[in-house]
Amino acid sequence: MARQKYLCIQRSQSGSECGQPSPSQMEEMFAKFNAWKEKFQANIVDMGGKLGGGKVVTSSGTTDGPFVEAKEIVGGFMIIEADSMEEAAEVARELPGATMQGSSVEVREISTP
Repeated sequence: MARQKYLCIQRSQSGSECGQPSPSQMEEMFAKFNAWKEKFQANIVDMGGKLGGGKVVTSSGTTDGPFVEAKEIVGGFMIIEADSMEEAAEVARELPGATMQGSSVEVREISTP
């Protein structure tokens, strides 16, 4: 049976930026992230990436987005595979940064016809 795909949406609270990390903090963050990537390489389908500006399209037209007044900011995404929602949630839970104050990862099952 094929494994299920899940979309992981990385969010942070608006205004929760903690400033620029020091070089040693950056090294530590990269080491944790690389260890996570290695541990879950069989689950990672698409590392996705950081999301920048864009447009919001509705039936009444197109506006610039995302809106800065939003409570949460979607910062990035990735697609993973897992045998269950629980396994997908565990992969997301161990993602460095997911448990930082003001941060979260939303895990959504991708349904295909």
